[in-house]
Amino acid sequence: MTKFFLYARKSTDEPDRQILSIEAQIAELKEFATKEQLNIAQTFIESQTVKEPGRPMFNDMLSQIEKGKAEGILA
Repeated sequence: MTKFFLYARKSTDEPDRQILSIEAQIAELKEFATKEQLNIAQTFIESQTVKEPGRPMFNDMLSQIEKGKAEGILA
């Protein structure tokens, strides 16, 4: 069975500009995965300012994909 990572992110700089909360993103992505019969291997949550370079959780997720732990990302 193909595995996917679930990735939810919210900027801490602009809370009024982000439409969905992290919890709402996760719920929507899980609902989509269930509907499409996709297996979620792991959930990655990132919440940080865009003023600082890099996204550690995203980079870790990509590294794990390169190692074959999942085939794609639901975001």
